Amino acid sequence: MEKIQQFGKQDAEVLHTETLFQGFFKMVKYQVRHRLYAGGWSDTVVREIFERGHAVAVLPYDPVLREFVLIEQFRVGAMATSETPWLLEVVAGIIDPGESPEQVCMREAQEEAGLELLSLHHALSYLSSPGGTTERLHIYIARVDASNAGGIHGLEYENEDILVHRIKENDARQLLESGKIDNAASVIALQWFFLHRQNLINEWKVD
Repeated sequence: MEKIQQFGKQDAEVLHTETLFQGFFKMVKYQVRHRLYAGGWSDTVVREIFERGHAVAVLPYDPVLREFVLIEQFRVGAMATSETPWLLEVVAGIIDPGESPEQVCMREAQEEAGLELLSLHHALSYLSSPGGTTERLHIYIARVDASNAGGIHGLEYENEDILVHRIKENDARQLLESGKIDNAASVIALQWFFLHRQNLINEWKVD
């Protein structure tokens, strides 16, 4: 396929940055300029960007039982628009300095769901909201044994209170199609799974 985008990284310049807030996350003011399609350069563009690092999301699936392991937890950001702020989600976590995405998958699966991942398949990565944050999420599908999955998990010092669900493959599809699962990483992971299910089964050599 021929290249579609006209410009690359070399066609944008960061003129100045200023940290506006530094806490668990960071807010940075950027002053940038970039080339224009009609020629020349833009005026200085000022944007406040949410710097929260990068993250992984991993969808645990048992191909023998044909079940997903999903988690349920409270999300403040869902209170304004959701029927309930307790969301059904995939396992996810922020990549700390020095960690690989695969290591984060393993760590978060244990912390949030008490799961050991038997294998990992990298599905895709995406920018969560590039108009306002630099965050990139890496989506993985994990093979697990879901037979003993369940219970309440999470780290107390992070105020995590996470309930684990075993959900049949067909039920998960219905939850997805009805909009009951409506957070981006979970929607993308499940949609990717259903598009590529047979390839995964072949890769895992499951009858």
